[in-house]
Amino acid sequence: MTVEDDTAHELTNWGPEQRARTRRVAVAGGVGTLIEYYDFSLYGYLAVVIAPLFFPNANSVVSLLSALAVFATAYIARPLGGIVFGHIGDRYGRKRALLATLVCMGAASTLMGLLPVHGQIGVWATVLLVLVRLAQGFSAGGEVGGSATFISESTPRRLRATYGAFTPLGSTAGFALAAATAALTTLLTTEEQLTSWGWRIPFLLSLPLTLLCLWARTRVSETLPTDKSAESANGAKRDGSPLAHLFRRRPLALARATALSIATNGTAYIGLTYLSIHLIQRLGYPKEQVYWVATLAIGLAAALMPLGGILGDRIGRVRLLAIGLVGFIVLTYPMMTVMGAGLGIATLAYVLIMLNTVSTQVGAYTLLPRLFDQGTRFTGAAMGWNLGVVVAGGTAPLIAVWLIEQTGNIAAPAFFVIGAAVIGLVALLGLRET
Repeated sequence: MTVEDDTAHELTNWGPEQRARTRRVAVAGGVGTLIEYYDFSLYGYLAVVIAPLFFPNANSVVSLLSALAVFATAYIARPLGGIVFGHIGDRYGRKRALLATLVCMGAASTLMGLLPVHGQIGVWATVLLVLVRLAQGFSAGGEVGGSATFISESTPRRLRATYGAFTPLGSTAGFALAAATAALTTLLTTEEQLTSWGWRIPFLLSLPLTLLCLWARTRVSETLPTDKSAESANGAKRDGSPLAHLFRRRPLALARATALSIATNGTAYIGLTYLSIHLIQRLGYPKEQVYWVATLAIGLAAALMPLGGILGDRIGRVRLLAIGLVGFIVLTYPMMTVMGAGLGIATLAYVLIMLNTVSTQVGAYTLLPRLFDQGTRFTGAAMGWNLGVVVAGGTAPLIAVWLIEQTGNIAAPAFFVIGAAVIGLVALLGLRET
């Protein structure tokens, strides 16, 4: 199977005006993804604070598992969001769909900061929490596939990884920003203040951040052609369903995209959402220090994404993704076994695990849109990515806790990471770039 390279946006006259346009699209896509994933990941970093507020239980592990289960339920809504926003993006424009995802996420995250807790309204607090998390998942379902598609279609083939790296840069930086905000909030509040009202502040910051991103996204140009002949040549026609066309004409591409997403998310989410919980809950390190460790490890990975993009355009995106997956297989288990030897060693181990995400995320984010033709690209990238996230992303922290409880092995989550990486390597077999 080859990677799609339609020529609708392959520019031969790559001049200053086109470069400026592509930079605007890349920045708008990256910033938007940053805000979306800041909003979406805050819950994971504050799970140890939120758990007793919404799931009071004498057993702290049971309370945490309940909170992580709600974290996972948000991922159930992601495929639905991918279908809805994918249809909008493939029929009415990428830009319109991405603006809609941003508004939905900003509203849901602001509401998260206003929710009453269990002690105020009982079980209804839990119900409202689940509904808000489902709204966040629905919104996130259209973001990554849309951003990757938008940037890919605005960039010449030789620079797709370089500019495509802005999407994983934004998503990973969003996790780092969430960790930093959680750390700063913990630093500036007492334990009582944090559990009373301090945990709400990071969520309420979503509103001004959303407004900033809306401004950036309104300044970019649409990439979906409106010419009818172009629509017919590049995929499903506007009077058809992109989803139906996808399942009818591109089922193998969708299966491959899903497998690559399982690999990318199953490996990355252990570091993005679980390891901070692991260092606090299992190894007993102070919350404030752990949040800064997570900020460092994830922030460093985000900062290296542009370098990963340049490397991907030199050696190929398939090879880049394979390098990252092999790195996870080799490093994850030994790094997790040494994390209890002190916070300094744990920090180094965390960083080494996260560095592999540079290769896997840049490779996957730039490959996925090109597995599909233009008429179904938004829907295909969104669906493939979200199906993989449901299987291996949102479930990662929950499975990690469960594996340790079942095996008694503190490094057992590494087996989940290794399994996901193997799935990705199998999915890369037979895939070549034109």
